[in-house]
Amino acid sequence: MVKFHSIRGNQLFLAATVVVALINLWLIYNVSPMIRDQQMAQKIFYYHVPLAWNAFLAYSVTGIAAIMYLRKGEPRWDRWSLAGAEIGTTFALLILLTGPIWATPIWGKSWSWEPRLTTTLILFLIFMGYFMVREFGGPYERASRYAAVVALLGLADVPLILSAVKWWAPEVQSHPQMEMLQQSALIQQLFLFSLASFTLILVHLIRYRHHAGELEYAHLQKQYGDGDG
Repeated sequence: MVKFHSIRGNQLFLAATVVVALINLWLIYNVSPMIRDQQMAQKIFYYHVPLAWNAFLAYSVTGIAAIMYLRKGEPRWDRWSLAGAEIGTTFALLILLTGPIWATPIWGKSWSWEPRLTTTLILFLIFMGYFMVREFGGPYERASRYAAVVALLGLADVPLILSAVKWWAPEVQSHPQMEMLQQSALIQQLFLFSLASFTLILVHLIRYRHHAGELEYAHLQKQYGDGDG
């Protein structure tokens, strides 16, 4: 199997992703307007929120692939599920890191046990468990099936995160209640561009990780065929 970045289409996609990401960085720091009570700290939301949406998208890939694996038992679905889980969890970690960057100057503290932050942390911890199950759950097929169930448990937490602002009382929340559609046209446009940029990054990373999984699987199959595994 050929290397991922030796394929012309993948090279072009990577180049486009990098160009869009650099433009996004420039727009955030040079074009996005200042909000009086937040100043530079507000700009982190052009990273924080797109990271969150794309983490949920990655976990959706994981969940759908997990369902397909449980139904069909085909290893290719397990590889897609793992790719989504790894990239989604990387994005989730970045959510938990960028949030405190904004919170420290705005709240005066880096962390608050409010509903959205807490449910996001729970999601991250569930997928830490997912990786532990894959590593220590025994033979490949059994561990993969157990992990698929854990992935679905994690996916069930996503609606809780998305609806946390509406489901819990305002007095226990610290996240802003303003809807994106209530922001200025410029802020909306910049946000959508940043969202598109991070989506390109997500698509490339998941495809790359899946390709790496295919190579790993092919290598193991070769070893087994040669009588080494």
